[in-house]
Amino acid sequence: MVLSSWLRAIRIRFLLASVIAVSTGLTISYWKSGHVDPLYAGLTYLGVGFLHASVDLLNDYWDHKRGIDSATTRTKFSGGTGVLPENILTPKAVYAAGVVFLVLGASIGAYFVAVRGFAIAVILGFAVIAIYFYSTSIVNAGLGELFVAIKGAMIVLGTFYVQTGLIDPAAIYLGAIIGLLSATVLFVNSFPDYEADRSKGRRTLVILMGKKAASAAFPVFVVAAYAMIVAGIFLGFAKVYSLASLASLPFAIKSIISLRKNHESADHLVPAMASAVTYSRITGFLLAASLLF
Repeated sequence: MVLSSWLRAIRIRFLLASVIAVSTGLTISYWKSGHVDPLYAGLTYLGVGFLHASVDLLNDYWDHKRGIDSATTRTKFSGGTGVLPENILTPKAVYAAGVVFLVLGASIGAYFVAVRGFAIAVILGFAVIAIYFYSTSIVNAGLGELFVAIKGAMIVLGTFYVQTGLIDPAAIYLGAIIGLLSATVLFVNSFPDYEADRSKGRRTLVILMGKKAASAAFPVFVVAAYAMIVAGIFLGFAKVYSLASLASLPFAIKSIISLRKNHESADHLVPAMASAVTYSRITGFLLAASLLF
């Protein structure tokens, strides 16, 4: 029971986004160098997983402190994990766990700084500062989606650099796509929390744009990701096999249609969010896998 509560608190199924980002960095490394160091790969998965768990735990803590979670309806994709409003875990324990995971992730990052140098120090420094201040400053400034996009890109680039000691345009370019996919999920998942977030001082992109304009703009995220994949093939940053990523198109279309029809109804947004998550995961996974062929 205790273990399941903590797995719920760290949103274990959402860690897949970071797994895909690390995997993309590794497949780029294999494509470019023909080699992947299994020890470095394992440590990267572990360190990034710790940092991802940290940001989710700290986000739950601060949302509870600000009263956001108690002002919104929780779904499988939005409204927090519910472990604090339901008194399953204590705020003190969740905050402490968030800090511990941050320290553990930073410690693994520090090891890579020692063996790989300054570039990893820059990425790690950004990650630690941004994770700690994400829920108190970054989202208040309307930069949540941008942070998530940069985070995804840096995971890909950092993973590649740990493996090769190099910075390659392909790692930057494909990292931007992975970051965009993650930001798209956050964008859609913020629709049900619109009123609660706005009343407590948060400024998501949906709040800044308004629900109607944001729902109309959502296809731009999808088209941009697909366009970057196709363009990446011609630029030499991806392979022709990367066209397999377009297999996620039915889920993207379903999410676009559902969001446009139901953007004002929090109770009917779950299909749009579910399809957006599936679209993002399939696109990212197939993009990473395509580089192995």
